[in-house]
Amino acid sequence: MFERIRHMLIKEFIQVFRDPRMRTVVFVIPCVQTLVISYAVTLDVERVATAVYDRDHSEDSREFISRFTGSGHFEVVEHVDSEERAQELIDRGRVSTLLRIDPGFMEDLRAGRTARVQVIVDGTDSNTAAVVMSYASRIAAAASEQIVLERLERATGRARDASLVDLEPRAWFNENLESRNFFVPGVIVIVVTLVTLLLTSMAVVREKEIGTMEQILVTPITPGEFILGKTVPFALIGFVDVTLVTLVGTLWFGVPIRGSLGLLYFATGLYLMTTLGAGLYISTVSQTQQQAMMSTFFFFFPAMLLSGFAFPIANMPLVVQWLTLVNPLRWFLVIVRAIFLKGVGPEVLWREMAALAILGTTILGLVVGRFRKTLA
Repeated sequence: MFERIRHMLIKEFIQVFRDPRMRTVVFVIPCVQTLVISYAVTLDVERVATAVYDRDHSEDSREFISRFTGSGHFEVVEHVDSEERAQELIDRGRVSTLLRIDPGFMEDLRAGRTARVQVIVDGTDSNTAAVVMSYASRIAAAASEQIVLERLERATGRARDASLVDLEPRAWFNENLESRNFFVPGVIVIVVTLVTLLLTSMAVVREKEIGTMEQILVTPITPGEFILGKTVPFALIGFVDVTLVTLVGTLWFGVPIRGSLGLLYFATGLYLMTTLGAGLYISTVSQTQQQAMMSTFFFFFPAMLLSGFAFPIANMPLVVQWLTLVNPLRWFLVIVRAIFLKGVGPEVLWREMAALAILGTTILGLVVGRFRKTLA
């Protein structure tokens, strides 16, 4: 048995690595994808292109505008002098935010009345718009608090000694609230998933296309041995890719890894059972490599969208939340993020690892049952 499996392993490694382009796809492309996607996928909103329509032209209005520009979140690209020009900038996409101050702003402030300021935000991208409005609200609230304190000091004739409430916020696990620390571990999972799925989905169907399946069918190899010989090489490649993209995430992007590397590799082994099994199942039901590739993407994209990578599962409809329970990507994503950012161990992650073990053994069992030593 071991001799037959050994020959299968040698054959698979030769098929994968004899083409220099395939070596690039297996080892270089995942690192490049991790770099590109990690830079692209972020929820941080900085240097928002902003136009200012100051109709008050007062000292107070200029000071209020300086609060926006000094925050680091807004970058004024133009001071407009008409409604038409402001609308044109937003319509053309040159700015996404307009800060409008009407006449009487300084007069209202100094008379003790509420001074009104309008912030117009391009809502095409709802997430960015919500973040921009949150920034603007915080800046306006800070300015309003400062004005109230100055009036209080003038009225009482003494400076305020201290705040009545001193709030000291502290974020655990991601102290600077950088979205990259949240997304990079997810990108690592996505890249490894895609690579292992693509490789294994071509494994069996490639034998059919090049005509070597007939040679395998006349050998005494069993279905279990055949599946083992097809999965072990790609599992080893998966471990290597996990190592490479983890190094990119930690050394290049500075994402902390606070947990155990041994636990990460153990969970990776459980997860690779599911991806390799799914890829082999796709390969056994496909007749051509083109069919296998299309089926892989039909499986991959729903799995990614329902994993919690970008959209919280708690915000999904209840039926969809139940559907995510059979998505291995969901469980592995929780494990990787927890190991990277929280540093927790198996006493916390045993449920997720148990789910991966159940899904992996189920999928591999289906593959072994599906494979028959026939050409059908």
